[in-house]
Amino acid sequence: MKIVITVGEKGFGAVLTDSAAARDLLRQLPVTVGMVDHGGVEKTGPLPTPLSLDGQPDGADPDVGDVGYYAPGNDLVLYYGDQSYYPGIVVLGRLDEGAAAQIADLRGPVTATVEAG
Repeated sequence: MKIVITVGEKGFGAVLTDSAAARDLLRQLPVTVGMVDHGGVEKTGPLPTPLSLDGQPDGADPDVGDVGYYAPGNDLVLYYGDQSYYPGIVVLGRLDEGAAAQIADLRGPVTATVEAG
């Protein structure tokens, strides 16, 4: 399941896993999310409706370049730095090679549009 995340003039591809949460995200597309930097390792922003947690572990240790969901905040997350295991994190998929570094360069709040790819 491919998606495209557009921030300004830049588009970033990603591939989602086959999970209930990822399928719920696909049902919401296209969606526009206001995102902010959080902890110097991720961009986060609220989704319109919560994603299913069916079949998901209680937390995850996402890698740089992962697309995630933070269930307690109902946030879509783009990981551009190293985040350790944290309860409530669900890994939804993976950004294309090099996208995390480009997202890290986008300082401050951004607006991201997520569409089916």
